[in-house]
Amino acid sequence: MADTEVKKRQQMAQTNNNLDGHICDSHHEEKKTNPTKGDNRVLYVVFISLVLDLLAFTLILPLLPSLLDYYGTHDDKDGLYSTLKNSVDGFRQLVGAPDTPRWNSVLFGGLIGSLFSLLQFMASPVIGATSDVYGRRPVLLLSLVGVAISHALWAVSHNFTLFVVARIIGGISKGNVSLSTAIIADVLPKEKRGKGMAIIGIAFSVGFVFGPLIGAIFSQWARAQEGSFYVVPALFALALSIADIIFIFFFFKETLPAEKRAGSVSTGWESSSHLISPVSLFKFSSVKNMSQKDMKNTQRVGLIYFVYLLLFSGLEFTLTFLTHNRLNYDSMQQGKMFFFIGTVMVIVQGGYVRRVMSGKELKIATQGMSILIPAFVIMAFTWSASLIYLALVLFSFASATVVPCLTTVMSNFGGEDQKGVIMGIFRSLGALARAIGPIMSSIMYWSCGPEVCYTVGSVLLIVPLALMIQLKSQKIN
Repeated sequence: MADTEVKKRQQMAQTNNNLDGHICDSHHEEKKTNPTKGDNRVLYVVFISLVLDLLAFTLILPLLPSLLDYYGTHDDKDGLYSTLKNSVDGFRQLVGAPDTPRWNSVLFGGLIGSLFSLLQFMASPVIGATSDVYGRRPVLLLSLVGVAISHALWAVSHNFTLFVVARIIGGISKGNVSLSTAIIADVLPKEKRGKGMAIIGIAFSVGFVFGPLIGAIFSQWARAQEGSFYVVPALFALALSIADIIFIFFFFKETLPAEKRAGSVSTGWESSSHLISPVSLFKFSSVKNMSQKDMKNTQRVGLIYFVYLLLFSGLEFTLTFLTHNRLNYDSMQQGKMFFFIGTVMVIVQGGYVRRVMSGKELKIATQGMSILIPAFVIMAFTWSASLIYLALVLFSFASATVVPCLTTVMSNFGGEDQKGVIMGIFRSLGALARAIGPIMSSIMYWSCGPEVCYTVGSVLLIVPLALMIQLKSQKIN
């Protein structure tokens, strides 16, 4: 009898333990599907940090022509500026672009932009993989410190070589965007990540709307200055970067717990090479322990993203050529045009993308990519400002939807200790596309004309669109 009573008590205790465990598991699942206020706080911190960073990053864009003019007159005739200028002149003659100060500045700026993107291409996966091992917070802070150093160096860049070194440091350090997407994946469940990626998109739109406006104000001020006019805008960018570092230091809490981190960044040179080799990046070779199906879908999303951005970034770069040649737009009118694009993007991302239900990301990305095709067809043949702006509305919708939705889809792949490297590789593929796209489109624009350039671009968009439709039919998200 005593033995029977003991057994009954043991069974009751075991039942209670199982019930407690079930309750704990249910609570854990509820927490995953219902983000806490702390999770929402992380989103706001990421948003503010990105806005501060992007304001500092984009204010230099309107200043580039004045900067290049300054270094052209102050740099050594045998220095780096002259070497790059000769390269740009050779490229201009190759593609048939006119020899005017305006287009020389645009092409020169495009060369510097391609250099910056190439550096991001190499650095983003390494930064992401490092954050999987050491955590998001220390790597994010280190990245922001590198960006601040680049702005400080720009403030003292009395020659073009120092200016380029500053851009190189900035390009290598610019890992905060891929880290932000990994942070979103850390704190939000799959069905809520679309909202998080949309917030990142809104931060980009705000930064690219107001940053160039601040730069344009500095550009107007610079015309009345003599000597090193770039010091004040550089110090302003530095102040924004320092504010960003302080803000992250005090308000951002680690989102990747130590027990969920990867064991090491790599195991030897072979694994490390996967983080910088283009072929390995397209294959996502550094991502281990993923099912064959998920790996195949990850590679497809990466390929779609690359091909889309290759075409998009190239035709986006030639918009300044198109609007100047056909509508006689000056820099101020083009600034208003990009302000219009950014405003439409904010409206679309804030009012539409954020409300997209989980599982609809590929559908929305497909819509955006489909809409971009007629936008480029209109741009190819119209000489009307009203039709150009109609095309820009379609262009802005695509810009606001495709990348955030594809980013959300990509964030769903891999384990918690792989988000950094996956999003780093994803970001790296986009940087590679942005490095190559403007060069390809410039060659076609000046060699074959805008009609051929934009028509071919719209036709080639069918390729990533078809891949997207095929992926969508598999219902992977």
